[in-house]
Parts: sequence; C-alpha cells; structure tokens
Amino acid sequence: MAKRDYYEILGVTKTADKSEIKKAYRKVAMKYHPDKNPDDKAAEEKFKEAAEAYEVLSDADKKARYDRYGHAGVDPQAGFGGGRGGSMNMDDIFTHFGDIFGDSGGPFDSFFRGSTSSRRQTGQKGANLRIKVSMTLEEIANGVTKKIKVKKQSTCSPCGGSGAKDKGSVSTCGTCNGSGYVRQVKSTFLGQMQTTAICPNCNGSGSQITAKCSTCKGQGRSMQDETIEIEIPGGVEGGMQLSMRGKGNAGPNGGSNGDLIIAIEEKPHEHFSRDGQNIMYDLFLNFADAALGSSVEVPTLAKPVKITIPAGTSAGKIFRLREKGLPSVQGYPKGDQLINVNIWTPKTLTSEEKTMLEGMREMDNFQPKSGKGQRGFFARMKEYFE
Repeated sequence: MAKRDYYEILGVTKTADKSEIKKAYRKVAMKYHPDKNPDDKAAEEKFKEAAEAYEVLSDADKKARYDRYGHAGVDPQAGFGGGRGGSMNMDDIFTHFGDIFGDSGGPFDSFFRGSTSSRRQTGQKGANLRIKVSMTLEEIANGVTKKIKVKKQSTCSPCGGSGAKDKGSVSTCGTCNGSGYVRQVKSTFLGQMQTTAICPNCNGSGSQITAKCSTCKGQGRSMQDETIEIEIPGGVEGGMQLSMRGKGNAGPNGGSNGDLIIAIEEKPHEHFSRDGQNIMYDLFLNFADAALGSSVEVPTLAKPVKITIPAGTSAGKIFRLREKGLPSVQGYPKGDQLINVNIWTPKTLTSEEKTMLEGMREMDNFQPKSGKGQRGFFARMKEYFE
C-alpha cells in the first residue's frame, strides 16, 4: 500500500513553517490519540502516521530530502538514514514527541503525557552509537555486508538487564502496585477526567531493586564487545548516514537500545574519481596512437574492457561507457564511466626522436587548425550531457 503524502496527512502546504506544522500535528494527534479512541486500530494507525509525518516535516534536512525525493529521500533502507520508514511505535511517539501535547501547560497536559499500560516504561532509552565505515568504489557499486566489531553498552548477562542481584532482590513498587503508572483525576473544561502518569517512585518499571547486581552495579548494562553485521546498499556516498534501530547502546535499568548510526566514508581509488553516479578515468595516449588510431584496454569497476580510439583523437576527447558507473540508492539507472583522453608528452627525448619531431614540426598537417572539426572542452561536455 502506497504511503500518503506527509503534507496531506497533517493538512498543511509545502510552504508551511515549523510552527504551523507543529500546530497541525498537535491537532491531528489530539483527534486520533489512543486514549480518546480506545481499541480503535484505525485511529491508532492514523496517530502513528501523523507522528511519522511530523518527524520528517519538522526537521529541516529531512523535509528538504522529502520535498526533493519523496518518501525515498527519508527511507533508511534507501541509505539516507532519515525517517523511520513507517516503523514508529507508540513508545517512539511518546518518547520523542511528548512535549507536543504538554508544552502549553493546558488541561490536556497530563492527559497526553500520561500512558496506558501499553506504554509503560521500564527504563531510560540508551544512547545512539556512531561509527564510520570506509568503502571502496567497488563495494559501493555492488553493495556489501560488513561485520563490524564495536564496544558498546550491552544488556548485563548475569542479571538479564534487571540490575538486581537475583530474582529475590526485586520487589513490587508499593506506590503503583507494580503497574508502572498511577491514576489521577483532574478537572478540565470538559469536566472530571481520569488520567495516568508514570509512577514517580519506580519510573514506570513497576518494581524496586533491594540488592544490586555486582557486575553492572544495578545499571542493568555493562561495556562489552559486539560484532554487528551491517548490510550497506549500493550507491551510497561519502558523508551519507545509515541507521540501524536498536543496535546502539542498551539503556539503563532495562531501557530499550539506542540506534546505530553508520557514517559512510569513501576510500580514494587508484584509477577513478567520482562525480555523483558517474566515475571518471584519465586515459593517457601517446601521440602515435591518438593520430593513427588504436585499441586500448581500460579498467572498469567490474573488469577491463577494450575501447577503440579513432584516428585523429585529440586531447580532451571524452568517451562514455554506458552504465559502467555507480547505482543510485533511490533506484535510478546506473551512472556512466567517462574516459578523458590525455596525450602523453615525454619530458626527455633521444637525438633520433628529436630529429623526427623537428622534421614534423613545420609540416602543414601538424599545424593547429582551430574551428575545423576541433571542439573545445566546454563544447564536448555540452555534447555529452545532451
């Protein structure tokens, strides 16, 4: 099923500023909030849909990518690491956007900040983990799976993340009786309204530790080495960031994991330079091959290929090998390999070579004839892009 347009979901135009987007999101979220629509799956999906739209449109960088590329521009699977690809759950929404519902101090403050048992928190979310991954152009051309060893906060094995010495070292919270939240009754302009809030005594865990785990000192996590398998799609670029949800640091006291942020770096290549999806190769010919024509072998990202050099080829001539470049993370056709011809000029000559060249110097056929079949660099580039 195709995703709906984010602007349509929030009911705003592309020219809407950040405050208008925030106001529109608040309105939609209030309408479809699960506490106002209990057991209504359709309303819950619209609530999540609105949160996903707001996450993108409230961020200037993500909004710019969405305006340019559509949903592909903010899809983590496309390599941007931008949006959440429709995978937001209720914990995400209330963790990241809870301020939307309570920033005015109005009567709905606790109502929207409160949670049902489905949103009970068991600890603080862990911090994101950032790493750099260096890739060759060959890896970028084909995509690659890399195994990376990282040092990160992981769930403590001896206590299973509980932070307790043993099972008998955990007791039920006396304030919330193990539910993780407390009920409150508030007066609003709609009358008396029952709300829920996270238990201030146990921070939503529903339990209290009486004796701490000796390994993690009650934190529920410890520093460990972990090998993570990362699938990187073809066509990524240096500076691009990918994200893997839940692969970051574990949260304290059984909290959920943060994300793993992967920053892409490109390794310099022996033969090629990159221009978007195209790759550039400098071919050096001697004067004889350029004047008489020849067949030469050039490298590509896959395997060497032979190209024909027509007689009379001049320096600056650009040959194109179609679709021998790089793929696009947005699924566009592959780029090309552009071969720029350079004429090799020796720095030292033997006496015999000098004699031969002196004899050619004054010959009419070796005199430059500008404008007669010889095009400049900009004309050749214009022809290529047309």
